[in-house]
Order: sequence, then structure tokens, then C-alpha cells
Amino acid sequence: MLTSFSIAVPVASPAPTPSRTLERASRWVALGLIVGSLAACSFAPPRPPGATAPGRPVSVVPAGTPLPVSDGQGGLLRPKARWNAVDFHALPGWSNDRHSEAWPALWRSCQKPNQAWARLCTQVRERGEGWGSSVGDDFVRLWFEQHLQAWQVRTLDGGTTGLLTGYFEPLLEGRRRADARFRYPLHRPPADLGTRKPHFTRADLEQTAAGRAAIAGRELVYLADPLDVLMIQVQGSGKVRMLDERGTDGQPRVVRMAFAGHNSQPYQSVARWLVDQGAVTLDQASWDAIRNWAARNPQRVSEMMNANPRVVYFREEVPKEADVGPVGAQGVPLTPQRSIAVDRDAVPLGTPVWIDTTVPQAWNKREAPQDLHRLVLAQDTGGAILGGVRADYFWGAGDEALLHAARTKQSLAMWVLWPREASPR
Repeated sequence: MLTSFSIAVPVASPAPTPSRTLERASRWVALGLIVGSLAACSFAPPRPPGATAPGRPVSVVPAGTPLPVSDGQGGLLRPKARWNAVDFHALPGWSNDRHSEAWPALWRSCQKPNQAWARLCTQVRERGEGWGSSVGDDFVRLWFEQHLQAWQVRTLDGGTTGLLTGYFEPLLEGRRRADARFRYPLHRPPADLGTRKPHFTRADLEQTAAGRAAIAGRELVYLADPLDVLMIQVQGSGKVRMLDERGTDGQPRVVRMAFAGHNSQPYQSVARWLVDQGAVTLDQASWDAIRNWAARNPQRVSEMMNANPRVVYFREEVPKEADVGPVGAQGVPLTPQRSIAVDRDAVPLGTPVWIDTTVPQAWNKREAPQDLHRLVLAQDTGGAILGGVRADYFWGAGDEALLHAARTKQSLAMWVLWPREASPR
């Protein structure tokens, strides 16, 4: 999946606005993905009034169980979460969302439903992708209330709050052919990627004859900055504006670099490497600091990059719709601001989820945070998205999505909506 930004790190200069160039915005905001893993584990979201205090963890459901099972007490149980039934009026802000905007995401999930959703998804598919906009928000909301039961998601020890982060799809510039500036390639998977595990590390691909041979001739596109390569590999997908190819409208073609596999090596933080080298302290770690270090030490940029042995490979796709994202772990396209990534041992993929959180703010904002109450679909997963009350919010592609994703590190409560016919009687 596209990997989340897991920390919002203050910077000395004002936050760039979407009107600034993509290059500057993407470099500034990429701090979250490069530095984020250093501090994500330290976040402890506040427990709201009335939340259940943690107790003794209990789990009786094996990891990988596809659907929730009854806990024998009117609730449902997942390997990493407990679901407790509630009325829809218990969902904060439920009546105020634009529910029709979530219908296309549900329709896409229903192209690949799990067993519990099979019958209901037949009805969703028959109504069509545009049904929600044709009947309006109130009618769609009533449809959800009629056919689904709301369940509050809790951790196994009873906690009701967790963490929301954000992710996005990079939009970069590139060329099909290398030149003096655009010389850092993204590759198709090596022919033996599926049979050799783990595959060559990043350093192997650069420094050994066998590694270089594995990716020779498999270049898809060339980017101008090695850290852009790192960003799109960490995100797992991205759009590239091809400066040397034109579409029918005369504008540069936009292609999607979609995730096609990785080398089965562990992900390591580049920022952690810099901290361990004594180049920066954790408090000093900023995107400017990383870029300044690279500018002062150009001969060591490869060494820094090679500290992360994981390499992601891509396949090229032509985006079919401007308003949808890449294909998530469920196998359907993500919908900006209506798709999330979850831990599938807490929430099965394809499940509608109601989130109660706040809108991320600019670094220098001091106003009270605004509520973000929204119906979304669990359509993706991620290596850092683990736990019962945990989600990663897909903001979309481009400058503004980039900035929102970098700022998202919010307290979260969530409820799943599950077919009534599949709920305990």
C-alpha cells in the first residue's frame, strides 16, 4: 500500500501552500515518510471521557481469520479488536456527512466482496456506482441504517481511541529517457523476483554485477532526485508527469507507477541512519537538515539511500479516472478522502467505517481543531497500520493531498458498519 506519514514535525519556515511548486512541496512534506518511523511509536492519543480503561488483553481468534465471530455476549470478535453493537445515533456527527459521496467507494468494494457482504453487494452493484448522487444524502444514509448494524471498534483490552495517520499518492515529474538531470530510475520487477527471496538489496543492485544485471533494461521512468525515488518507493505508488511524452491534449502524459512487488528486504529509516551517524539529532531531524546533509555530502548520498535495503518495483498504468487513486490491498481503486487503510485483523477489507477524529491543521495554526466525521471504506493495508483502533486516511494525489497527509496524526475513534443478516441474533 501507500505508506502513511506517521509524524508531523515542525519546521523553522512557514508551511508551503499548495500554490507553491510541486517540487518544493513534495520535498518539504516528504519529511513525514523519511523521519516518521522514528517517533510514531511514542504517540499516545488521549482517552476521551467515558472511554473504557485498558484491562487484561484477551484474544481467542487466530490471526488471519477472514470474518468476525460472535463473542457469545452479543458482540463480535476479531484477532485484534472487539466490536460492540451501538445505535446509529451514537455515531458522532452521523447525520451531517455527505453519505452519497461514500457510495462510489462502497460500490467499488462490492466488486470484490467478502462472504458476509455477498448478498448485500449484489444489491449495491445493481443500483450502480452513481446511485448515491441520484437519490441524495438522506436516502443513502437511510439505506445504510436499514441494512447495516453499527459496531464500535475497541482494542482487545477495551480501549476506544487510537491513531489516524494520512497517506497520499505522489505526483512527480519524470522522463522516459535518462538525461543529465533525470537519471534516477524506477524499475519493473526483476524476472526472478518471485523465486529469489530475499532478492538483492538496494546496495546489491548498485554495486554488484549480478544485481545490476537483474534490473538492466527494466527501467520504466527516470526521476530527477534520488529522494523522490525513495518517496515513491515508500509510498508504494505514484503518478509521474512525463515531460518527454504528450497526450492528445498536447499536455505531458500522466502515468501511474503502481506497486508490483518488493525485494523482501526489511524497511529501514534513512533518518534513523543519519541520527545513528551523528549527523543530526532526533530533535534536529527535518527535511531541510536531511537535504542540507545530502548537499554537503553528495559522495555519501548512495550510502544514505542504501541504509534502507528495501526496494519497491512498479508496473505502469494509465489512470482511468482522475478522481480515483491506485488499487489498494482489497484489489479496488482507492477513493480520495473516502478510503482508509486498516489492520485486517481488526477490520475486514471492504467494510464501511465511521471515523471520529479532527481535521489536521497547519503547523502554525492555534485555533480549536475542527471535527472530521466521515463514512469511509476499509480498502487498504500497510506495514505500519497495526492494531484495533488504527487507520490511515487516503487524501488523494498532488500538492494539497501531500500537505494534508504530512499533518495527519490525530486521535481516532471508529465504528464499523456490518450487514445485519451477518450479525448475532
